[in-house]
Amino acid sequence: MPDAFEDRENAFEKRFVADETLRFRALARRNKALAEWAAGLMGLSAENAETYARNFVAGQVGHDDEAAFASLRKDLDRAKVELSDHRLRRKMDEEFSDALAAVKGGG
Repeated sequence: MPDAFEDRENAFEKRFVADETLRFRALARRNKALAEWAAGLMGLSAENAETYARNFVAGQVGHDDEAAFASLRKDLDRAKVELSDHRLRRKMDEEFSDALAAVKGGG
C-alpha cells in the first residue's frame, strides 16, 4: 500500500511528464513557426517553404535552443538575409511564448 511519500512522488513524476510533454509540443510548434518565418525571409516558394519547415522541425528534435539558433543563423546567412543575432533570438523567444500559450490553451 503506497504511503503519503510515494503518493507525492508519483504526483511529482506525473507533473514532470506532463510539463515535458507540453514543452516538447511547444518547441515543435515554435520551430515550425520559426522555419516558416525564416523561409519567408529567404524568399522560398510556398512548396519549398513547407519542405524547409518540415525538415527544420524534424532536424531539431532532441536538440536545444542553441542548435536551432545555429541552424537558422546558417540558413539565413547562406541566403544573404541580414538579421542580427539579437533579433533572431528575440523572434525565437516570441514564437516560444506564443506556442506555449497555444499548447496550454489546447491548440
